[in-house]
Amino acid sequence: MIALLLALAGCSTTKEVYRKEAFQARTPFSAEVPGSGKSVCWSVKRALLSQGYLLDRSADAVTLTGVKEFQPDDDTNVSIRMQTSCADNGDGTSTVFATAIREIAKVQNVKQSVTAGVSIATVTLPAGSERVMQVINRVTVQDPKFYRRFYGLVRTFASRGEPPPRGS
Repeated sequence: MIALLLALAGCSTTKEVYRKEAFQARTPFSAEVPGSGKSVCWSVKRALLSQGYLLDRSADAVTLTGVKEFQPDDDTNVSIRMQTSCADNGDGTSTVFATAIREIAKVQNVKQSVTAGVSIATVTLPAGSERVMQVINRVTVQDPKFYRRFYGLVRTFASRGEPPPRGS
């Protein structure tokens, strides 16, 4: 009975997450940038590459994803995965959409065991531990300053008016 109550309590916590979603018009996840869609999208690519993000190859030409890794200490890895998209507004401006996910992974000791048995009789014995990298936290970056810095760099590249390379 207690296990059932704990399971239900856990479910109610996760159900509440979507209820807090506000769907506001103004968020840090989009910005208007002067320039054509092609020029602004090329500026997004240049902004990510110029800051050390590795770009994922995607079949979707509209979506661009970049990843940057940090290692603040020997046991911790932090990665920022940024997914972007842009749309030409048809009025000399384009809208850039960006969402960043921060993931923290730490080296942790994981206990290992060995199981042996025949038919219905099985025995599980401890077999030591192994140090493995495990994700301990993954969140969407909400900091408006982070996105303002990104959009500012995109605007800088877009304002130069450099044409994107052929075929991009």
